[in-house]
Amino acid sequence: MTIIDVHNFFQEQKGLGPGAAVQPTASEIKQGFTTITSNPDPLPKLFQPLNIRGLTLKNRAVVSPMCMYSGTDGFANDFHLAHIGQYALRGLGLIIMEATGVVPEGRISPNCLGLWKDEHIEKLTQIVNLAHANKAAIGIQLAHAGRKSSTTALWLIKERGSNADAQNGGWPDNVVGPSAVPYNNGSWTPKELSIGEIKNIQQSFADAAVRADKAGFDVVELHGAHGYLLHEFLSPISNKRTDEYGGSFENRARMVVETARAVRKVWPKEKPLFVRLSITDWVEPSDEVPTGGWTEEESIELAKLLVKEGVDLIDCSTSGSSPKQQIPLSPGYQIPFATAIKKNVPGILSGAVGLITEAKQANDAVEGGKADLVFLGRVLLRNPNFVLDAATQLGVFPQYPHQYERGRNKSTLTFV
Repeated sequence: MTIIDVHNFFQEQKGLGPGAAVQPTASEIKQGFTTITSNPDPLPKLFQPLNIRGLTLKNRAVVSPMCMYSGTDGFANDFHLAHIGQYALRGLGLIIMEATGVVPEGRISPNCLGLWKDEHIEKLTQIVNLAHANKAAIGIQLAHAGRKSSTTALWLIKERGSNADAQNGGWPDNVVGPSAVPYNNGSWTPKELSIGEIKNIQQSFADAAVRADKAGFDVVELHGAHGYLLHEFLSPISNKRTDEYGGSFENRARMVVETARAVRKVWPKEKPLFVRLSITDWVEPSDEVPTGGWTEEESIELAKLLVKEGVDLIDCSTSGSSPKQQIPLSPGYQIPFATAIKKNVPGILSGAVGLITEAKQANDAVEGGKADLVFLGRVLLRNPNFVLDAATQLGVFPQYPHQYERGRNKSTLTFV
């Protein structure tokens, strides 16, 4: 990771940076900053480094991409600098920025980020530099929302409704999908994409990846989950096409495979490429869709295709294709899907995500070989200090940001 421009309002962290396991000094022990004299050997897996291509992550904790609905015309701003900066300071091994539209009409809402023009690069570069100065790796999730685009920011739904019309910055006449099938009765009805338009979108993903590299990002993740465009092609719930992009598994998978191929071609070979998938739609079989939708078995077969295209990790989420989904929520309920990908697809890594909220639970997910990385979402909105706290709970002495060293919890009272 190269820091292009270190701004004068922060200083580069020493060593591996916050969140890395370090041996406590005699002075730190004397001052009561820890009750251990050395870190366990081996370290808990959550705090073991991971090498992916040319990137080394200092720990296995990842900020899952989460929409903030706080941009204008796709541009990031100081909110995003502060939002991402807090995780860089507080020890996350990898931060993945939110779903970022590869075209304007590919955003989830008018307030989502974009990377469809070069002008977006400047502010993103500043955010990347801040992450790198704090020794955090940083990625960006490239996305097209498809039939679920032109919606309203969450906190504006009561005031404006769930769909963003033209008056509120939306594009109801330019919502697209694999087929002209709306998500539900209250959603925009998408226009079915032509073959030419499909190829243009694939190129837009590749162009956005080039811009992501220029901004200095370490990882690109393609958003193929949660009912957005790439997932819409995969699922027979949303894909009713009869051409080479619909029908059979191979045809429905074609959009994702070709998009990954286009991105890998322009994304530097030393930088990892991730794909987030909804491993299952969680929809019961019906006469219309005998399989219920996209399935775990199909996800495994798709991952086998993607590893051949140079994809390094599958970020294993679920659902989003249908309001009929029945999700059996429980702590860590999606971890078994990450395990299934890891065990059944040689050569690919997997990430676990979903209701992972405790240190032991997060460590167990990687300790037992169930997954390689743990993606943390809402728990980080509640507690940005999760990783540093988890280290203490797991008996590890973590490096703190040097500005915050004196804020460590103490076992004894001292004035230092």
